[in-house]
Amino acid sequence: MTVTVYHNPSCGTARSVLELVRNAGIEPEVIQYLKTPPTLAELEALVRQGPATAHDLLRTKEKLCAELGLDQPGVTDAAILQAIAANPVLLNRPVVVSPKGVKACRPADTVLSLLP
Repeated sequence: MTVTVYHNPSCGTARSVLELVRNAGIEPEVIQYLKTPPTLAELEALVRQGPATAHDLLRTKEKLCAELGLDQPGVTDAAILQAIAANPVLLNRPVVVSPKGVKACRPADTVLSLLP
């Protein structure tokens, strides 16, 4: 099973998710998204794979989210994904991709639904 983790090593939840994946016997592809940000096309592909939505991928606790008005009603998925592509700090962490789908894994045990 191929699993990809969009990871921020300074995030405790991301570290916990990585440990859960490895404890399941899977060595995931780890993408440090602040160093290697996903493109807009990659973000759109993640949303198409589902069940994660554009809003699920948005880190609403990040100050920049409010500064850009992304927390307002009526903001489109396209606007959210464009903002994340331009500002990877807005990516909710960690995002995990497996054959079972894509999820922002907060809390960490959410990742278990994506593993065999």
